[in-house]
Order: sequence, then structure tokens, then C-alpha cells
Amino acid sequence: MLSQVTKWMAAAVLLISASAQAAEYEAGKEYKVLAEPVPVLADGKVHVEEAFWYGCPHCFHLEDIITPWKKNLPADVAFEGVPAMFGRAWVSHAQFYYVADVLGVLDQVHGDIFKAIHVERQRLLDRDDQRDFLVAKAGVKAADFDKAYESFTVKSRMKQGDQRIRAFQISGVPALIVQGKYIIDATSAGGQDKMLDVADYLIAKERAALSGK
Repeated sequence: MLSQVTKWMAAAVLLISASAQAAEYEAGKEYKVLAEPVPVLADGKVHVEEAFWYGCPHCFHLEDIITPWKKNLPADVAFEGVPAMFGRAWVSHAQFYYVADVLGVLDQVHGDIFKAIHVERQRLLDRDDQRDFLVAKAGVKAADFDKAYESFTVKSRMKQGDQRIRAFQISGVPALIVQGKYIIDATSAGGQDKMLDVADYLIAKERAALSGK
């Protein structure tokens, strides 16, 4: 009988714990809900976007946290970076990001770009410096860089990215956006180390919504 009572008590504790966890994150506290969601691709996946700037020290710090997290995301979660363009330097770095992506070397150099700026004190704002960087780090041909730099694809993606950032109504970076409707930043989450916990919670919430559960 004592064993059965113990089991009931354990079950009750688990229920209370689950209830507390479910209520741990609240709209308007740990995350913001956009009044007008920004559309995401209707592919059955939960979409997570990171608004960032290569020159932002807070984004550089978050990179160490978010890199292993991204690698372990399940197949039904799509992750994408969206460089913010709140100033001239931001625009230059955004173009650098999209050029690297179009050339197929973004995953290879993304972390190196952060390191070059914040550790090695390279600005990487000029076209020539960006070209030299990709040639040295990723073996990109100078002619291919110049072609991508001037391409319609890069300019179009910069415009689309800027539109998304504005639609997210954020004023700073880094920020995480889940399914085009939930905004998470370090202040609301209670620190950068908590941002991914809130993101995991919202991913689960949206997964359940997509599956109709």
C-alpha cells in the first residue's frame, strides 16, 4: 500500500512539475507575440530565424551558444539567419553574408567572420577585404565573388531580408523569431543562455499546432 501511495505522490509531483513548466514562459514576459505574423514557408516545418549583425558583440557571444543548438535541431525545424541593416556597416556585412551564402560557403565561414571581426579586429566592411577573406578562407575565386557581389540575387535577398527585419518590429539584435510570430531577445528571456530554452518551448508549441494536437 505504501508503495502505491508513493507512486501516486510521484505522479502528482510530475503533474505539478509539468504544469509549472508549461506555465514557465508567458507571452508578453519571456517572449513577444507579433500582432501581425510575418509569413513563413508553408512546408510543415517550424521556422526559426536569427536577426543579427556581424559587428554586434552580443551576437558574437550568442554564436557560441547557438551553433551546437542548431546542429541538434530536429528535421522538422528550419533555421535561417537574417542580417539586420540598421546602419551603413550593417548593410555592408549583410551583403557579405548573402554573397557567402550564394557562393555556397556560408556554413564554412560564418563563425570565422565573427571571429575575424571580434577577435582579430578586422572590420571586413570593404568589398576588397571581403573578397580577400573568402578567397583565403574558402577558396572562392575573385571573379566569382565579384559576380555574386553585383548579382540581382544578392540584392534581392538583401531587400527581402530588410523587409522581414522591419516586419519583425525589432530595434536591436540578437533576436530569435519563431514561426514568424514570436520574438525572443536576451532581455525578455532573462539572458542569452535562456533564449534557446524559450525557443525550444515555442518550437514545441508550434509543432503541436502544426500537427493539430
